Amino acid sequence: MTKFEDNWNPEIDNDFRVLEWKARIQAEIYEETKHMTREERREYFRKGSEKFWAAIERRRVAASGQ
Repeated sequence: MTKFEDNWNPEIDNDFRVLEWKARIQAEIYEETKHMTREERREYFRKGSEKFWAAIERRRVAASGQ
């Protein structure tokens, strides 16, 4: 369905974009980790988690004005 059709719903279109983004990121992660050992994958995701939570904290601090 395109945005030019009568029943086009932009929320549905955004959902599809999110799904495309998710699939792309999953493919990238797979390519980066497919030859890693279990321990290497665990470290890969631990580091990614640290980066994620550090970014959340920076945004929290910026939003609070500290």
